[in-house]
Amino acid sequence: MPDSASPLAAPSASPQSLKGLAPFLRPHRGRIFLAMLFLTLAAVTTLVLPLALRALIDNGFMPGDPDQRVMALRGHFLALFGVGLALGVFSALRYYSVTWLGERITTDLKRAVYSHVLRQSPEFFERTQTGEVLSRLTGDTTLIQTVVGSSLSMGLRNVIMGLGALVMLVITNPYVMAQVLGILVLVVLPATVYGRRVRKLSRNSQDRLADASAIAAEVLNAIPVVQSHTAEGREATRFGNSAEDAFSTGVRRIRARAVLVAFIISATAGALLFGLYQGTQSVIEGRITAGHMSQTVVYVILLITSVAALSEVYGEVLRAAGATERLMELLSTKSVIQAPAIARTLPARQGGASVKLDHIGFNYPSRPNQAALRDVSLTVNPGETVALVGPSGAGKTTVFQLLLRFYDVQSGRIELDGVSIQDLSLDSLRDRIGIVPQDSTVFSSSAMDNIRYGRPEATDDEVMAAAKAAHAHDFISQLPEGYQTFLGERGVRLSGGQRQRISIARAILKDAPLLLLDEATSALDTESERAVQAALQAAMQHRTTLVIAHRLSTVINADRIAVMDKGHLIDVGTHAQLMARCALYARLASAQFDDQAA
Repeated sequence: MPDSASPLAAPSASPQSLKGLAPFLRPHRGRIFLAMLFLTLAAVTTLVLPLALRALIDNGFMPGDPDQRVMALRGHFLALFGVGLALGVFSALRYYSVTWLGERITTDLKRAVYSHVLRQSPEFFERTQTGEVLSRLTGDTTLIQTVVGSSLSMGLRNVIMGLGALVMLVITNPYVMAQVLGILVLVVLPATVYGRRVRKLSRNSQDRLADASAIAAEVLNAIPVVQSHTAEGREATRFGNSAEDAFSTGVRRIRARAVLVAFIISATAGALLFGLYQGTQSVIEGRITAGHMSQTVVYVILLITSVAALSEVYGEVLRAAGATERLMELLSTKSVIQAPAIARTLPARQGGASVKLDHIGFNYPSRPNQAALRDVSLTVNPGETVALVGPSGAGKTTVFQLLLRFYDVQSGRIELDGVSIQDLSLDSLRDRIGIVPQDSTVFSSSAMDNIRYGRPEATDDEVMAAAKAAHAHDFISQLPEGYQTFLGERGVRLSGGQRQRISIARAILKDAPLLLLDEATSALDTESERAVQAALQAAMQHRTTLVIAHRLSTVINADRIAVMDKGHLIDVGTHAQLMARCALYARLASAQFDDQAA
């Protein structure tokens, strides 16, 4: 459940929320017209049925020649069969049309929401649980599919049949139906008031289901941590409590809907039976025929069943309205990181990029009172390798996140090749940057696809060359299907070092002017580290490289080393220079090299 600061917090839904689906319905106006046409024809055909039945009763059993009566009965039954055949055809066409619409619209909606979420800034994911988003993508879209592809068409058909039956009853029995309509008004008013409670419970029910999904997603993504702390029982209990909370809310919603349905059906049936009773008196008194009475009975049944069906559909519509509102909230969420309306383009450059941090000040949105960077200025020349070192929390990774424009600085300016990164499109900026993160991400696909991820158009030979440079070719070749081997979810079939080398090969293949290495060899053993360091040195040729490293031995030969502490840039220089003049760097270096000697 999002907290009060969540961008997804929202009030309870109403049927008006379904208007949010309009942009997804608009491209399919032709299909919608056909669906409405077939729906109307099916409903009208159903309304014709009582008229054919009345003709059968009044004319098929009239005194006269037996042969003529038989022929008349055949004609009336053929007419009834024709009505039934038309009803079957129109109903089938209606079903296909509306079901197609339901599938198409929910598919478009899923694609739009997922694409929109992928472009949100990290700040969005700091405030929103992944399970909440997944719940909306799956559970909410399923509800909408049910309503658009089934319930809504049933509701519209029953509206047409109910109104048609009501009109016919008013035409044939105006005085009696005037009394009935007066009673029905008294039914609608309390049902509308009580319906607000059902709407609120429908929204709450969806939110509780999202809570349970969020817990499950979080725990399943951290199974090794959960099991290593023997927390399976605790986590199962936590999920169970959340699921029970969702169940309890669902029961309250079901109970409220049951009361609403019972009231509507009972009150409507009572009102219509009163009208039917009045009709039987008219037959006894000879004011209408038996066929007229049969027609009235069928129309009353159609009206009652339509109202009963509408009461059920209304509950589904309320749930779909809540689901639609939740999805529209996602679609209306604006990323705080926006590209300019007219983006500048970077000049073509062979080799590395230039980077300039000019008096940068930055606080994370989740920690507005704690500065992550304070007045940091640093210039990196094309082709230069600069290492960022310092204690944990010094602000090193923050520099990388700002360069990638995951966040915007509160003060100062960041330039790439002389252009402010805020003047560039996000795609243009990030295409010029390759990164090897500390926690390597491997997708649930083949080794070939994983390395090619940053450059989809690369050939197989180029992928293999990158893998060889990252010293990943040998272990990939030994996999059951080589480069086509499925690596499992999050690369579970690989060791940490192997995942890291896949990530390094991906960055080498991208061949971006600016390379960011965030503890790129942290998961490697000493022998592999030496090999990969050599590969990285080759990849860094003619490229600008920023390196974050806690092990100073890996950056001792960098062109320059920038020492950071508590968000400040303390000093910049070579290893020898910093050992002579920077107390913090000397202390870090001495501690590490002494440990290695020991």
